[in-house]
Amino acid sequence: MKWRDLDSFSALCKRSLLQQKIVITAALLLTNFFVAAISSADTLTFLPQNNVDADDAIKHSSANINNAPAGDLTLRDAINLALLQNPELAAFGKEMRALEGATLQAGLLKNPELVANVENAGNIQKLPGDINSAEGVAQEVVQQLTTIRIYQLIELGGKRAARTNAALLGEELAGRDYEAKRIEIIARVAGVFIEVLAAQERLRLAEETQRVAKSVVTTVSERVQGGKVAPIEETRVKIGLSTTRIEQEQAQRDLIGARKRLALLWNSVTPQFNKAVGNLESVVTPPELHALEERVLANPLAIRALKNVEHRKALLKVEQTRAIPNLTVSAGAVHHAQLGGTTATASVAIPLPLFDRNQGSIKEAYQRIDKAVDEQAATELRLKTELAQAYEMLLASWNEISILRDEIIPGAKNAFSVMRRGYELGKFGLLELLDSQRVLFQNQVLYVRALANYQRLANDIERLIAAPIDSIKSSPNAVYHPKQ
Repeated sequence: MKWRDLDSFSALCKRSLLQQKIVITAALLLTNFFVAAISSADTLTFLPQNNVDADDAIKHSSANINNAPAGDLTLRDAINLALLQNPELAAFGKEMRALEGATLQAGLLKNPELVANVENAGNIQKLPGDINSAEGVAQEVVQQLTTIRIYQLIELGGKRAARTNAALLGEELAGRDYEAKRIEIIARVAGVFIEVLAAQERLRLAEETQRVAKSVVTTVSERVQGGKVAPIEETRVKIGLSTTRIEQEQAQRDLIGARKRLALLWNSVTPQFNKAVGNLESVVTPPELHALEERVLANPLAIRALKNVEHRKALLKVEQTRAIPNLTVSAGAVHHAQLGGTTATASVAIPLPLFDRNQGSIKEAYQRIDKAVDEQAATELRLKTELAQAYEMLLASWNEISILRDEIIPGAKNAFSVMRRGYELGKFGLLELLDSQRVLFQNQVLYVRALANYQRLANDIERLIAAPIDSIKSSPNAVYHPKQ
C-alpha cells in the first residue's frame, strides 16, 4: 500500500467513525422507545426501594453479656433480653430482609442487549469507475458492513406482576415465620422462668424444713438430756436432719441449672441477675374450652398455613403466565462503508408454543396448592389437639392446687403443730412427729410442683392461642404477653 493510500484510508476511517457515532446515538434513542413499550405491555406499580441501613441489619444480632441485669429479674426483662439477643430470632429477621431484596428483584425490567457486528473489516476503499461494472459489483459485495442492533425482551401476560405478587406473599410468609419464632421464644423464656421460680421456692422450702428439723433435734436432745426418752431417738432425728441437708443441696443444684438455662436464652453463659421475681400462686380460673378454640386460629402457625395456600396460588399464576410466549423486538442500523449509506433495520421474534406450554410446571403448581390446603388442615388439627390436651391437664392441675391449698396443707400444718406440742408433753412418740413432719414437707413440695405445672400449662395454652389466657373473655383482640 502506498503512502497516499494510507492517507486516504485514514480519512475514510475518520468518516466511518463519525457515521458509527451517529448510528450509536440513534440506537440509544431507540432504547428509550423499547423501555416505554415494555412498561405499557406489562403495567406494574413501581415498588419503593427501601434503603437498608447496615447498622440496622446487624443490630441485636450478637449477644452482649454486659446488658444482662445484675439485680432482680422480672419476666418482662428476661423476654426483652431474649428477643434482642437470641440468635435464632436474629436469623429469621435476616431472612425477612433477604426476601425484601427478592421482591425488589422480581419487579425489575429485563435489560436491553446491544449487539455490534462488523463484516469484511477494513474494506472501506471507494469503488473505482462505474459502480455498476462487474469489478465494482464484485468489490461492493465484499465491502465493510457495520451493524448495530438493540434487542429487548418484552414480557407478556403479566409475568412481572405475577412474579412480584408471589414474592410479596413469600415475604409475608417470612414475617409469619418470624412472629411464630418470636412467640415460641417468649413461651420458652416464660417456661424456663417458671422453672427458676419453682426452684427458688423449693430451695426456700428445703431451707425452712432444715430449720424445722434443727428445732426438732434441739427438742429431742433436751428430752434425752432430761432422761425422758432414749438416746436412740436423738440419733433418728439427726438422720432426718442430714436428709434435709441433702434435699437442700439438691434444690440448690436444681436452681443453679435453671438459672443457667434461663441465661442461655439470651446467649449469656453466666447468670448475672440476683433472683427471679414472680408469684407462682398468681393463677386464674381456666376459661371455657370453646372460647380457647376460637382463638387458636389466631396462632401465627395457623395464619402462616393459610398464607401458604395464597402463596401457592400466586406461584400457579406465575407458571400460567410463563405459558404465554414473550416478545423480542430489535432495531438498529447498517452502515455501508464504500457506498456511505446507512440502512435502518427492525425485527420481531416470538416463540411458537407448539410443544412446551409449561404444562408440567402448571400441573405441579396445582398439586402444590392441594398439598398446602392439606397442610393447613393438618396444622389447625394439630393446634386444636394440643390445646385440648393442655386444657385437660390444666383443669387437673387447677383441681390439684385447690385441694392442696384448701385442705391438705392446712391440715398437715395443723397436724405437725399438734404432734410437736404433744411430743414435748410426752403424749406422742417420735415416729408420729417425724411422720407428720415428712407429710408436711412432701405436700408443700407437691404444692409448688402443682403451681409450676399450672403456670407451664397456662403458658403453653397462651402460646397456642397467641393471647393471654386471662383476657379471653374481656379482650378478644389482646396481644400475647405472658403473666408477670
